[in-house]
Amino acid sequence: MANYPQLDDTVGVWKLKDVNDAVMGGYWRLADPRGGRAITQGGGSPNATASMDFVNIASAGDAAVFGDLSAANSSSTSFSSFTRGVFNGGANPGNSDKQEYLTIATLGNAADFGNLTDAVNLPSGCSNETRGLVAGGRDPGMSNIISYNTIASTGNAIDFGDLTQSRAMFAGLASTTRGIFAGGFTPSEVNTIDFVEIATTGNATDFGDCVATQYNQGGACSSTRGVTMGAYNGGQTGVVDFLTMASQGNMINYGDLSVTRIGTGGTSNSVRAILTGGQDGSGNATNVIDFGIITTGGTFTDFGDCTRVVGSKHATLSNGHGGLSDGYNGTRFLNVVAGAGRGLFAGAFAPADIGSIEFVQISTLGNGNDFGDLSVARGRGGVTTSSIRSHLAGGTAPDSNGSNNIDYTTLTSTGNYADFGNLTTSHLQCTALNNSTRGVRAGGYNGNPGSFTNVMDYWTLATAGNAADFGNLSSTKGSLSSGASTTRGIVAGGRAPGGKNEIDYITIASTGNATDFGNLTVARSGLAGGSSATRTVQGGGINDDDSANVNTIDYITTASTGDAQDFGDLTQARNVMGGGASNNLRLVFAGGQTPTKQNTLDYITIASTGNAADFGDLSVIKAGVGNGACGDSHGGLQG
Repeated sequence: MANYPQLDDTVGVWKLKDVNDAVMGGYWRLADPRGGRAITQGGGSPNATASMDFVNIASAGDAAVFGDLSAANSSSTSFSSFTRGVFNGGANPGNSDKQEYLTIATLGNAADFGNLTDAVNLPSGCSNETRGLVAGGRDPGMSNIISYNTIASTGNAIDFGDLTQSRAMFAGLASTTRGIFAGGFTPSEVNTIDFVEIATTGNATDFGDCVATQYNQGGACSSTRGVTMGAYNGGQTGVVDFLTMASQGNMINYGDLSVTRIGTGGTSNSVRAILTGGQDGSGNATNVIDFGIITTGGTFTDFGDCTRVVGSKHATLSNGHGGLSDGYNGTRFLNVVAGAGRGLFAGAFAPADIGSIEFVQISTLGNGNDFGDLSVARGRGGVTTSSIRSHLAGGTAPDSNGSNNIDYTTLTSTGNYADFGNLTTSHLQCTALNNSTRGVRAGGYNGNPGSFTNVMDYWTLATAGNAADFGNLSSTKGSLSSGASTTRGIVAGGRAPGGKNEIDYITIASTGNATDFGNLTVARSGLAGGSSATRTVQGGGINDDDSANVNTIDYITTASTGDAQDFGDLTQARNVMGGGASNNLRLVFAGGQTPTKQNTLDYITIASTGNAADFGDLSVIKAGVGNGACGDSHGGLQG
């Protein structure tokens, strides 16, 4: 199986058939499956601040707190990869050469990255997946210096070359190959656009001209089109212009902001351009966030508000902008937001332990595909999946008393799981849930009659290491199921020794004991579950006295409390199911026994109610019970 394109491969020709095979096979790398996270830093309103906040570009709404810089700053710029964002330079009050970075998927404070080649304020930045560029600015005169960093490695910037013209306060745009710098002041307003090839070093070359002389505008880009938003041209303007990055030529006007302003922080995914804050026509700082569609332009629309008034001297970055696009992401985006996503099914017991992992693309129908193998063959563990990593916690191996292993893999390609760390206790028949930063294992059974546990432990998804104590479930139980929103984890059903109808919930970002949520419609164990951003759904299992498998599917609204409601029925009554793999639209149920072991995959549409339909079959695991499952765009990642 060809495994390309890779994002660091900028040469060669890809066949359309291979592109299709890679997309449908699930190994074409995409940006954040939620459509990208945008982070805004610093700014002067009127004083510099250390605050950072964020929005998810695919979903309109107000920003939330991300963390803080090491110190208050304004007049900086940024660049970013899929995983890491870097803020560069600035002033408070003197010019700065400081570079600070953050992990985009993980809320928290920025850390030291290195230093620029020159202390500047009001520079411009852009990047592809591997290199970030910082250009121009004031030092205190106008600078023409371009420097670069390798984003994956901390360290000081290196000289790249020079701009065609010394200037500051201009827009930075990027495709996967080109960096483009538009407008600025010298201190007079200019219409200059120049470009460089990011993979090389050297001086910039003339690209064309802006629609008018302008500076202090926001920038955004898809993989093909660069957009500037708002500008100062003798006064604040609300104009939106674009250029085609692969060519050379002048910008074209094609839209307007919802509110005239300058000094906005701009970024994008491959479809939406967003801009944050700025200064309105009266010179007042604003907290407004706008968005527009890059391919069509037109009048931008209100998105929400920043957590603070950020003024005109701040920087914004994202993990979905055009410099990171693989060339297909722009047309793939709507499917991704709708929840294309990958579902993983890891390990099984049939009756010997199975170490195979397989995957499906949740948005399509079809059979499972080989992904790789676990570090140790086992079943009946709990699986968590973020947009980057998947973890399997616990399970049957190395013996009937269960495992304390946590394995992990990176989801952008297929391959084997590797050791991550250990749980606080060894258990099988546990469940696991997660949001974008933290995984939680809940409950389980250690192989001895009656030896069920109420233990919950947690780990940070991005950092290898052992789990720590989280708290306790409301009762001891195993063979249970779970789901999550971005803030709340749900644990449902279970056995101790009979089936339970309890539903517990936790706040994932904190620690502490679970709280009663309500009851299932049918007391049962061996069930499977999954979540959208708003609903958690549980299906299948065996009833309270172990006399019959059930085909019941029921659901709750995750953010509230109360008893579950009837959703519909599975295609067949079965229990000891491996779990559910969900995106924000669909939930796929896998395996189980009727009492014979099954390779069945069936699915539901989470937002509706009704019976499950056939999805396909497990192919590698063939038939088994207790194969852990999760999806890389489930409800815990949708905030």
